[in-house]
Amino acid sequence: MWLHVDPSSGVPIYLQIVEQMRQAAATGLLASGEQLPSVRELALSLTINPNTVARAYQELERDGVITVVRGVGTFVSDSPPRLSDKERYERILKGARQLAAQAYSLRFSAAEFTKTVRDAAREVYRSELQENSGENDA
Repeated sequence: MWLHVDPSSGVPIYLQIVEQMRQAAATGLLASGEQLPSVRELALSLTINPNTVARAYQELERDGVITVVRGVGTFVSDSPPRLSDKERYERILKGARQLAAQAYSLRFSAAEFTKTVRDAAREVYRSELQENSGENDA
């Protein structure tokens, strides 16, 4: 399974699940409408308490990332929630600050950090960048 938790990371396990599922839904690793494992199944495969998975699923459902159909199953939402431009910016800024602080503590120079972020963006946005480069060739 692509989902992994690290009990020693200091990040609560339910938040690890939430963030990984959000990212998987955003990047298409989890397709819209795709059925997710039940709480019990996911807890067994990750060897964690089912209440932890239930808490993660509740947060994901509250945020509109997943939809729970009682008696049928849990699915990736067809239309993820829309955030305001300000909220989108604030979320990314928060993560960028944490990443910059980590890079600084690892003694990355500003140039090394910027290059690393560009490399990561190229990996994540590969298909979008390829589409745009094709438009420029025409």
